[in-house]
Amino acid sequence: MFSPARPGAADAYRRIGFETSMHTVDQHQIVNLLFEGLLRELVRARGAIQRGDLPVKIDAISRALRILEEGLSTGLDRIDGGELAQNLSTLYDYCMRQMVLANARNDERLLQEVQSLLEPIAQSWKDIRTQALGPGADSGTTSVQDQGAGPYVSGAGTGR
Repeated sequence: MFSPARPGAADAYRRIGFETSMHTVDQHQIVNLLFEGLLRELVRARGAIQRGDLPVKIDAISRALRILEEGLSTGLDRIDGGELAQNLSTLYDYCMRQMVLANARNDERLLQEVQSLLEPIAQSWKDIRTQALGPGADSGTTSVQDQGAGPYVSGAGTGR
């Protein structure tokens, strides 16, 4: 009666859901989602190293690298972002090098270092949104665009 599920069908639905949600979020939410995804993949990679699961480790580190390079680093406003954007760019470059080394050496400590460097920045980014909107800022899609995009290019990755 029903055809068997195709491999990757669930992933396709997740991608559609994610892409649809990207049209309803503002710059702060996009950066927040990128940080959440990056930190999640670092935790996943560390767990894979502990278990000796090479394919999962490689996949998780690859995803983390893409988020950091193609999302967070590319989104930096290197012209108007000032010293903050330059410092973040330098930090992101360092973190990417450490992730590549962690992958090559199977070294969980390097991933822990990257995670410990990025967690405070991710938390600060969440705090910016909370301060701009007040309590309960994480629920809903109220825009904080009037506050500016900080070190990131306004509308980067949003099609604006």
